[in-house]
Amino acid sequence: MTGAAKRAIVAGLRWSSLRLRLVVVFAVVALTAAVSASGIAYWLNREAVLSRTQNSTIDDFRAQLQSRAASLPLHAGQPDLRRTAEQMSQGKAGYSVLLVAGSDAGPPLVGASDPGVFAYEDVPERLREQVNKRQTTSGSTTQYHLYWQRIVHEGKPYLVGGSRIANGGPTGYMLKSLESESKDLNTLAWSLGIATALALVGSALLAQAAATTVLKPVRRLGDAARRLGEGKLDTRLQVSGSDELAELARTFNKTAESLEKKVADMSAREESSRRFVADMSHELRTPLTALTAVAEVLEDEVDTLDPMIAPAVNLVVSETKRLGGLVENLMEISRFDAGRVKVVLDEVDVADQVTACIDARAWLDAVELDAERGIMARLDPRRLDVVLANLIGNALKHGGSPVRVSVRTVDPESGAEVADGTGAQLVIKIRDHGPGIPEDVLPHVFDRFYKASASRPRSEGSGLGLSIAVENAHIHGGTITAANSPDGDGAVFVLRLPRDASEATGAAPERTGGTGTGEDGGR
Repeated sequence: MTGAAKRAIVAGLRWSSLRLRLVVVFAVVALTAAVSASGIAYWLNREAVLSRTQNSTIDDFRAQLQSRAASLPLHAGQPDLRRTAEQMSQGKAGYSVLLVAGSDAGPPLVGASDPGVFAYEDVPERLREQVNKRQTTSGSTTQYHLYWQRIVHEGKPYLVGGSRIANGGPTGYMLKSLESESKDLNTLAWSLGIATALALVGSALLAQAAATTVLKPVRRLGDAARRLGEGKLDTRLQVSGSDELAELARTFNKTAESLEKKVADMSAREESSRRFVADMSHELRTPLTALTAVAEVLEDEVDTLDPMIAPAVNLVVSETKRLGGLVENLMEISRFDAGRVKVVLDEVDVADQVTACIDARAWLDAVELDAERGIMARLDPRRLDVVLANLIGNALKHGGSPVRVSVRTVDPESGAEVADGTGAQLVIKIRDHGPGIPEDVLPHVFDRFYKASASRPRSEGSGLGLSIAVENAHIHGGTITAANSPDGDGAVFVLRLPRDASEATGAAPERTGGTGTGEDGGR
């Protein structure tokens, strides 16, 4: 048996399997019905068989008592009693007879048709008392009644009965074996048991067939839903029939069609938005370049300008720089959205890269670096610089000095710090000593254009820096997480990158696209 077949059998036997539950429910219902029907049939047949035998035997015994025992003399001897008992037992009913007469000289006289089978001691004491009890009920036409009961003697069933002849006559008892009736009833019980077992097997087969009929379209529906979830929006089900499952398939097809249309509309709008942002950013670059050149000239001449004009010039210069950064960020975001971002990997010393990032932005006095030289990684140096610039710049802007940057290599399985090795993961932590990040802001710190305070819509940052950092981390196969320090002193951003990003990036031999600016926080 193949591994796939074994897995299918195991899956079919799980209680969570609808097939197994259908089979079990069918089996329980069939077993309950079969056992109930068999029990009722057995009880009715048992009562019918025993009542028929009992009534015929009792009637015959009563008639024999009236015709033979009642004709015995008042003081009949034991030979007369035995002879009469033998005559009574020779009927077609086939029972043993015991006649008992009182004796003034000693113990009662007993005449038995089969002394070895039925003796006076075999008569139940309770039955003797009932038989010898004189009836005192007013309106009764007889002094003594005929009583009977079923007993089990030496493992065999019997019917025993008795009555007394009025006016001093003998007392008669009879013993009828019910062994043949018991055998017939046992045979009936076995037959009903076999019928119940066959009904159980039949119900299991019927449940299997029903489960196959019901589960086949359900399985097709599940497969179609899985394909739809995988993005195959053109998935449709073949509909046949007019039952509930067919209606469910029609509903699925309508839902899939509506979803496909909405996704297509959304994709078209999203693509249009991306093109608009990319085109707008591209078109803005030319006039922005001219504005930047003019702003640089004005910045150089600001000391010579009229003091009333200088503040306006400074505002124009700062806003032009901010606009330039925003345009570069928008172009970078549009490239990420379009999937046209490429990376150029190089073997770099991570400590040197962090130092160069801090030095290039004159942050040496505000940043503490804890990194050993010699930790090598295959990454895109330019994009790593963008990530570090955004994370450190965000910490300096919204946190508090000093900002501490640490570089470690850890085991990706356990998270424990390990010595430098090829299988280790690169972890860079950036911690500030500010007020931390509010709990309601933490889930959104990497969202585009998100700012922690709505009252600061014109803050220096555009709200794109951290989202650009995350995108650059993702294309390296890494992640960035944000949290507050356990001691409540500042926020901690953790950048995790593989030591070799070749598999995650499919690195290109050349660069394309813009630079993507740094120092643009989102808090």
